[in-house]
Amino acid sequence: MTDIPSLLQQLRHVVEGSLPALQERRFDITWKPDGSPVTAADVYLEDLIRDWLTNALPGLCFIGEESWTPDLVVGDEWVAVLDPIDGTENFCSGLKEWGTSLSIWRGGKHAGSMLLMPELGEGMTSGAIPRVPRSRIVGFSSSFNDAIGQGLAENAEGRIMGCAVYNLFNVIRGAYARFVNPKGAYSWDLLAGVALAEEAGCEVIIDGEDYDGRFLQPGRRYRVDIRHRYDFHPGEGTVRR
Repeated sequence: MTDIPSLLQQLRHVVEGSLPALQERRFDITWKPDGSPVTAADVYLEDLIRDWLTNALPGLCFIGEESWTPDLVVGDEWVAVLDPIDGTENFCSGLKEWGTSLSIWRGGKHAGSMLLMPELGEGMTSGAIPRVPRSRIVGFSSSFNDAIGQGLAENAEGRIMGCAVYNLFNVIRGAYARFVNPKGAYSWDLLAGVALAEEAGCEVIIDGEDYDGRFLQPGRRYRVDIRHRYDFHPGEGTVRR
């Protein structure tokens, strides 16, 4: 049986080792039809991870943000969903708050996921989720709409960081109390974080309903609301599940 947590730890080193190559391609920018940027680094990292995973998981069905097409048939065996550089606007503006999101599934069941922020030296994988004791901060998506404006008005400690990986990472580990995206994002933005949030015991709501561990299909948007569940033990200063 393939050890997916071990595979993800190996892949983390591959991604972190690619940072110089990504930085070289950081400002080589083209523009998508919707006006959003894509850099040569996005494409480089997606190709690198796809080739590495295809070698490790024969027969893999690969879904990458930069290469996915609507005619792709999602297989019944190994499936990988990747956003190579989430927060590309941050990345190509020289900010460090960007990340890589990868989720691996088999037969419709979650096998393991990874969130990385290489320039911040932060990451988590299935079975290796860092924790902090508590937070009052609520993170909001940068896809602004009226619901986000209202949320910011109602929460004194609101944050907009422009990177789903950053938001998901921090609510999962407890550095955020909550992360809300009421407008919706694609599966490559959310799936790894949603799966890791469930693993960490967070409350996860997708499109207004409790998340049941299902695979999120590519090509459509999902609204997400994740709340960290703190379990305090007086005097210990730690979080337990």
